[in-house]
Amino acid sequence: MERKWWTLIVVCTATFMLLLDITIVNVALPSMAKDLKASFSEIQWVVDAYALTLASLLLTAGALADLIGRRRVFMVGLVLFTLTSLLCGLSPSATFLIIARGGQGIGGAIMFATSLSLLAQEFQGRERGTAFAAWGATIGAAAAVGPLVGGVLTQAFGWASIFYLNVPIGIFAVVLTLTQVAESRDPTGTRTDWVGTVTFTAALFMIVFAVIEGDTKGWGSTEIVALLIGGAAELAVFMVAEFSEDNAMLDVSLFRKPSFTGAAIVAFAVSCSMFAMFLYLTLYLQTILGLSPLQTGLRFLPVTVLSFFVAAASGNLSTRVPIRILLGVGLTLVGVGLLLMRGLTGHSHWTALLPGFIVGGAGIGLVNPALASTAIGVVPPQRSGMASGINTTFRQVGIATGIAAFGAVFQTVISSHLASSLAGTPGATNSGQLARAVAGGEAPSVLHAVPASLRPQATRIVHSAFAGGLNEILLIAGIVALTGAVLAVALVRGSDFIGYGSLP
Repeated sequence: MERKWWTLIVVCTATFMLLLDITIVNVALPSMAKDLKASFSEIQWVVDAYALTLASLLLTAGALADLIGRRRVFMVGLVLFTLTSLLCGLSPSATFLIIARGGQGIGGAIMFATSLSLLAQEFQGRERGTAFAAWGATIGAAAAVGPLVGGVLTQAFGWASIFYLNVPIGIFAVVLTLTQVAESRDPTGTRTDWVGTVTFTAALFMIVFAVIEGDTKGWGSTEIVALLIGGAAELAVFMVAEFSEDNAMLDVSLFRKPSFTGAAIVAFAVSCSMFAMFLYLTLYLQTILGLSPLQTGLRFLPVTVLSFFVAAASGNLSTRVPIRILLGVGLTLVGVGLLLMRGLTGHSHWTALLPGFIVGGAGIGLVNPALASTAIGVVPPQRSGMASGINTTFRQVGIATGIAAFGAVFQTVISSHLASSLAGTPGATNSGQLARAVAGGEAPSVLHAVPASLRPQATRIVHSAFAGGLNEILLIAGIVALTGAVLAVALVRGSDFIGYGSLP
């Protein structure tokens, strides 16, 4: 087999592995929380630590690979991802797991940033299109099978197995990289923008940490206020640096094109709405409805599988339908799907979510191909790598901030419901603590501690409070998606696309 096809296998294997860990973890979170005695904020950080480090280092990793060697940097990311996957599985505590997940995110950022460059150096002409299509299909497949694979592994072998799975795959990819992948560099590459990297990472961490911990520590507390101010200051320094640096990690000039800005907004909106909601929907299915990890993974199939097939079917629509319409309709379907999931009560079954899963899954399938073509189609070919990286960064920032913001609202609403329902009872004084436990997936343990004679009434109260919190954040997520749809239609223009004249 020719070397280029081995390169394609390596890149697709690594991409599948790192993206699988975005979707596969959600289904296993309740089991992790139970075994590691994790709090609600720690559950959020298990997802956000990965998303934040991936978002923060993606652009820097690509520039570094151009300077010192793409294969070399890819290997570093692959080894780091494999090693930290092993550490995730061996985690003795939630804090250890969060740190290891951050390490996974760093490795994932390095691999993802260099993947397209490795393919571009090996494939030309029509074969390059074939290679990129295979890479894109890998991304869709990882999203489609992630919840199901996570459910099967967690139920059969425990949550640690979802991380151990990466170890043999990673070793296989390392061997192939060493023996089959060629080294390359960009002779015109510039030095890495470390100022931008540090300030962007610090700003994201401070803001997300403040939002996640705000309810627990108090929104007016010195620590939270200082974090919010510090995050805003770091973000300001980052923007100044990007405008003044010749080798900026974020080329702000790209945002002069409305279509590029529209693509970034769509990437943020779809991730901040639907993908951020997966965490809370998983908690609902497992801790309130009592479904197993495998049963939960099966319930998510209407979303993931439908999005995969709609994406495959809609790939050629951009030649006949304006891309802004595809993006607008897709995000509208996502928003409508989220709103259709609302109306949950303490007695609802999982089928109440099914119409929203179907409509939302179709929406994701419409958005993804159109978004990918917009992100790189409106910039010069030599800027396509950075454009793709910026778009992926907005996706990960959307997931991280969505989970943090929804968590703050979710816990507040649950606390309000419990305080109202428990008024005049001994449990009223502990409503805040109970809310954190229920929001964090400990509803079964909370109810088990209630005397048997009071358990039916307590179950109704807890389930209703959880449903109320979920309804509230589904509304917010739906509004985010619909707002993104309006901005997509307003900003994305066919005339901005390079090399295609004026698209329909």
